[in-house]
Amino acid sequence: MTMPPGILISAPSSGTGKTTVMLGLLRALAEDGLAVQPFKSGPDYIDPAFHHAAARRPAFNLDTWAMPSTLVGGISEQAQGADIVVAEGSMGLFDGVATRGEGGFGSSAETALMMGWPVVLVIDVGGQAQSAAATALGFKSYNPEVPFAGVILNRCASPRHERLARLGMDQAGINVLGVLPRRGDLTLPERHLGLIQAIEHPDLEAAIAGYAAFLRSHVDIEAIKATARAGDAKTGTLPRPPAQRIALARDAAFSFTYPHLLTGWRNSGAEVLPFSPLANEAPDPSADLVWLPGGYPELHAGTLAANQTYLSGLRKHAQTKPVHGECGGYMALGTALIDKEGTRHEMAGLLGLVTSYEKRKFHLGYRQATLQAPMLGFDAGARLRGHEFHYSTILEEPDAPLANVGDADGNPVPETGSIKGNVTGTFFHMISEATS
Repeated sequence: MTMPPGILISAPSSGTGKTTVMLGLLRALAEDGLAVQPFKSGPDYIDPAFHHAAARRPAFNLDTWAMPSTLVGGISEQAQGADIVVAEGSMGLFDGVATRGEGGFGSSAETALMMGWPVVLVIDVGGQAQSAAATALGFKSYNPEVPFAGVILNRCASPRHERLARLGMDQAGINVLGVLPRRGDLTLPERHLGLIQAIEHPDLEAAIAGYAAFLRSHVDIEAIKATARAGDAKTGTLPRPPAQRIALARDAAFSFTYPHLLTGWRNSGAEVLPFSPLANEAPDPSADLVWLPGGYPELHAGTLAANQTYLSGLRKHAQTKPVHGECGGYMALGTALIDKEGTRHEMAGLLGLVTSYEKRKFHLGYRQATLQAPMLGFDAGARLRGHEFHYSTILEEPDAPLANVGDADGNPVPETGSIKGNVTGTFFHMISEATS
């Protein structure tokens, strides 16, 4: 396979505006008639849904810590037929973890180097001028092996400010690909896990069109296209399905599913049967497996507790066939969920788990797990890699632990997941099976 040329949009840190740049660039290139393949470096459910809306093509995650080379190859093959690849980094360009995983430490720089994509660095120049060039020069020279395309200067206050910032970049030999003036209306709505979901945005299409128009006015799109490079072609495989017919909860409460998993399952001939617990839909009774992914059940706990058709169907399935929940899905399989106001809502009761969003604690990071019991087609003893990202606190977790779980450094974490009969659940989101 020949990889299309690509670039990676990154930044010195979170909050610099790279997602706005990413969405505007994806849409501008698509409006120009190009087939644009979006990727996201690192574990993230929310950004790829926005990328899909902007590029009108499904986005996929790449992760050097969690993914073996065969999976990276299988995911990169999803760019077949595209004219250009645009990837978005996470956090700062070189940010990762301390202990090496499958292929690296999880940084966006590693993704760029692995795929051969030059980096476009989005720098917030608010509160500085020529000094921004020192930041850009540091990022360019920190690891000279990482290809560097240039910078987009964001939140520039005035023409004078732009002249001074450009002067510094010229003196440092940094290519300026665009300068975005400060605008307060370009931020995306957020909540406790970051951006709101794409499906919840009140007028997403208009917002993305506005980002594209903004970029066209202030960024050299042709120059960015000219910096794109094609790396070495990679081949591999996507995950195989855990069952033939998979009932998948899919709505505003349960939407966090990795595209590479669903694509792999469908490519292997599995049938994915969506249902909406929020719409009081029961899972398809012919399904071999019911899977409740992560999401925001804490925002919809009252509705979920009242929807008896959904609950009855879920409980009936669990009597004879497997049910699995991830993070928010795990919470929904439990006995009760306490919302931010302190109100207790009865959940499916398939596990003894009781969680509280009133007593919030931030849980974030990579996870490695060794299963103590079978789960989603994996045997006991299988080692998995994934990540955890939530604010809920476990109040009760009486069932048998599903796995021995540790962080990226191997330190044990208390969120071991649970198993009871045909029902399993974890707080970590699975990305891949470990090979190292």
